[in-house]
Amino acid sequence: MTVRRLKTYAGASGYVYQYYFVGKRAALVDDPKAPAREFIFDVTSDRKLTYAVSVFLPETTLATWNRTHGRPLNDAEQYAAVKLRLFRAFDELENVMTDGRRLTIDTSLLEEALSSLGVE
Repeated sequence: MTVRRLKTYAGASGYVYQYYFVGKRAALVDDPKAPAREFIFDVTSDRKLTYAVSVFLPETTLATWNRTHGRPLNDAEQYAAVKLRLFRAFDELENVMTDGRRLTIDTSLLEEALSSLGVE
């Protein structure tokens, strides 16, 4: 049995979210976001209803970053960018359950997230 660390994030929207990382996988072949890496989180804002939120990191976005910076992102850097994208949804979306279940990181969001962490 896997023990998951439940984490808390107070969003700018006024909601306090609890979430944990479920895992990552290659996006399903027939998914419109494919080819991408899909990071899956379970999220709740009321402790009653938990729902999955997927953050997609497209292969094209990774390839652009790799080309621009001359190196690939490691797993920890990818996870950090994905988590910041999740937090951005918590801050900006009024209803994550209906409007934020499938989030994507484009090249500009990836650059912004990683530069805020000092990743070059």
